[in-house]
Amino acid sequence: MDQTVSDGQARDDDVEAVTALLGRRPEGRFEVVVRDGAGVPVVIRNHPLLDDGRPMPTRFWLVGEDLRSRVGTLESGGGVRAAEEACEPAELADAHRRYAAERDVAVPGDHVGHRPSGGVGGTRQGVKCLHAHYAWFLAGGDDPVGRWVDARLAATVGPQGDPGV
Repeated sequence: MDQTVSDGQARDDDVEAVTALLGRRPEGRFEVVVRDGAGVPVVIRNHPLLDDGRPMPTRFWLVGEDLRSRVGTLESGGGVRAAEEACEPAELADAHRRYAAERDVAVPGDHVGHRPSGGVGGTRQGVKCLHAHYAWFLAGGDDPVGRWVDARLAATVGPQGDPGV
């Protein structure tokens, strides 16, 4: 079941769960935007600035253990290059622009320090990280790389069907 936390703040149990999933405490505010059927966080939406004011370009972060592993396997098998070759460059560039615009709107208007830059995962062009693209896709983003990843993961799922979300 997908669940959106609307106040932009993680619950205490979400902070604990995400800390366990990442192996470290997150350095900034976040909210869980996608959960698995058991309610475990799968995707978080990060605030564009970390607690110390440093920019956080990765707005959507894939934290679900199984999917993170499966996407990592896809990446290690040449998935970044394959996804970039499979996606239309103009559509990918548009996705980067939309991702950056959504993130930039969340930067406080009175912020005077460095700002996050780039598109998906901080990339200005092409594909850097399948995890970031897939996280945005799972959170409802129209991302061609996320769609590509989803199709590849669906093809690797056996008769059980559910890829974990």
